[in-house]
This record gives sequence, C-alpha cells and structure tokens, in this order.
Amino acid sequence: MWLFLAFMSAVLLGCYDSFKKNALKANAVIPVLTLNTLFSSLIFLPFIVLSGTSNVLDTTIFHVGSGGWDVHKYIVLKSVIVLSSWVLGYFGMKHLPLTIVGPINATRPVMVLVGALLVFGERLNVWQWIGVLLAVASFLLLSRSGKKEGIDFKHDHWIYMIVGAAVLGALSGLYDKYLMAPVEEGGVGLDRMMVQSWYNIYQLLMMTAMLFLLWWPKHKETTPFHWSWSILGVSLFLSAADFMYFYSLSLPSAMISIVSMVRRGSVVVSFLFGALFFHEKNLRAKALDLALVLLGMLFLYIGSH
Repeated sequence: MWLFLAFMSAVLLGCYDSFKKNALKANAVIPVLTLNTLFSSLIFLPFIVLSGTSNVLDTTIFHVGSGGWDVHKYIVLKSVIVLSSWVLGYFGMKHLPLTIVGPINATRPVMVLVGALLVFGERLNVWQWIGVLLAVASFLLLSRSGKKEGIDFKHDHWIYMIVGAAVLGALSGLYDKYLMAPVEEGGVGLDRMMVQSWYNIYQLLMMTAMLFLLWWPKHKETTPFHWSWSILGVSLFLSAADFMYFYSLSLPSAMISIVSMVRRGSVVVSFLFGALFFHEKNLRAKALDLALVLLGMLFLYIGSH
C-alpha cells in the first residue's frame, strides 16, 4: 500500500512541477509562492478546525493531532527547510527549462542516501554505489546538454539555485524520516496530518512577511505579477502529492529511501510536459540524461530493497 501511494505521489508531483513552470512564466516569484502557501493552507485549515472542535474526523485519515510548542517547534523547522528549498527552486525553475530542472531534482534520492550515510551511519552497498555513480554521470551529461542552450552549469546562478533546492529537499526527506519515526526507534513520532497541515500555515506566515517586506516595496521595479489558474493547480497537486507521501511514510514497513526514489519518478511526467506543452529543445540528449537518472534510481532501489 505504501509503495502504491508513493507512485501516486510521484505522478501528482510531476503535474505540480509542470503547473509551477507555467505559473511562473513571466510572473513574479514571491507572490506566486505566497498564493501557493495560502491555497495549501486553506485546503488543510478545515481539517485543523474540525479536529480541534469536534469528533467528526477522529477515526479518519484526515484527523489532525494536537500538541504544544514542544511539538510545533519541529514543524516550524520543517517549514523553514521546505520554504528555503521552494524559494530557490521557484526562482531557478522560472529561468531554466523544465527538462533541465527535472533530472537535477531527480538526483535527490542520491543526496538522501549520502545524508543517511553521514547522519545515520548507514553504509552503501555495491548496487547503491553504482546508482550514485550513474546519477553523477547523468549530471555531467546534463551539464553538456545545457551548454547547447547557453546554460553553463559552473557559472549559472539559476543552476546553483536548483541544486541548492535539491539539497534542501533531500535534507527535508531525511528530517521527515526523523519526524515520522516512532519515539522507541529514535524519532519524534509526530502525527502526519499535523505536520502537513501546520507546516503550510507556518509557511504562509513566512511568505506573507517576505511579500510585504521584500517584494511589495519594489514591486513596480521588478517583474509584475499576473493571475494564472495554474497557481491554484500548483497548490492542489502539491497538497495531494504530499498527503499521499506523508500517508505512505506513516504506514508500517515504509522505507524513506524507497519512497524518496519513487517520488523522483515524477521527472518522467514533468519531462513529458516540457516536451509536449513547453516545446523545449535538445530533447534527445536530455532523454539520455534522464534515462541514466532513472537507471541510477533502479540500482538504488535494488540496493535498498
């Protein structure tokens, strides 16, 4: 069940990336991201209110647990990590082809494995090392593909932003493992709906502050904001993808390394969107890069199974 949920999350995540690319087209990043956090918060607010004021959701998968600052401090940190990743990722995606961004993001499982190696003392086996090396090779080939479109991986700050977003995303995945793991296994044992619901609320507060302190004073001098229905689509697909992700992690025997790898399969969906709807260039070479990423993920799966 948890593996099926991870695959569903991957499909929805690919749609989320594609809608995000469309929403950012010639649009101001900070207002788009603020609206995304607003709509996501509005989706989960009824669950928070109903769980806190009635027993309607007590026996359902939508019940939101309660707790004080001793619990919420972990969720605030989760919000800071995710929002930092989003800010970097949104700016990078706005200025780069989706067929470049997707494969870079697909290397996150490698980062998660390296993080598990450093933080949790895990050791990589031969299959996992092959997967890591294939991911590194795909990144180098992707760099070569990018040069054909005038993108220099060594000196392009948008590339650095996407890589930074991927690193923070991997850190968030490792942190999720810590948050969801039972206390007896060294984790915090947080309620998954509580994490997803409240981290959206905290992100909205942070983005609102950024909107009025950083963007609004200079909004007439920067890229103007315009409404796009894709902005609403971003929130809907992300909320659904994360719901299935957290639900998957909460199930017995769920493995974060496998879930993380499966979720990165979203690159296939976003790559197809980039080819069919955004008419991006140099697809044949990028498809080879993507194939290496997916092959690397397959080796990681075999090594982690």
